[in-house]
Amino acid sequence: MEAPPLTLVVCGAPLAARAPELAGELRSRWTVSLVVTEAARHWCAWPSDEDRPRPQTVIACPLTFNTANKVAAGIMDGTAPGVLCDALGAGVPIVAVPMVNDRLWAHPVWPSTLRTLSAAGVRFVDPRSGRIGAPEPVSSGTGPEVVAAFRPSWVTGAVA
Repeated sequence: MEAPPLTLVVCGAPLAARAPELAGELRSRWTVSLVVTEAARHWCAWPSDEDRPRPQTVIACPLTFNTANKVAAGIMDGTAPGVLCDALGAGVPIVAVPMVNDRLWAHPVWPSTLRTLSAAGVRFVDPRSGRIGAPEPVSSGTGPEVVAAFRPSWVTGAVA
């Protein structure tokens, strides 16, 4: 029996450096397709998969302020927000690991973005602790520490 399709969306934040390791762990249970944003290529050199089946699950790790706001507003101006918008509309489970610094966290639109995504069923995983639930900001300048502490098993464990 073939493993179910899963799409891993990798956005531009330091945690993108762990995407190859996360993809490797996910491949033990799913057929994984990658969508890597241009901004993520600073940390992750893997290319996006051109041909990918419609996923039964989507993981966004890391999910950035930019992409989260686009998805909450329904803006599909790239492959990453397009995959996430499509998944939301189709009721496909989404697990997101937001990596948003405390400065952007204070932006006035951010609370409504989180409410919209939560109400749509997005499951959030904290990138520092693996805690599932309401996300929290990442302190500016702590990217290397967050990357070092992150465990891919937190994400695989969060997939329902």
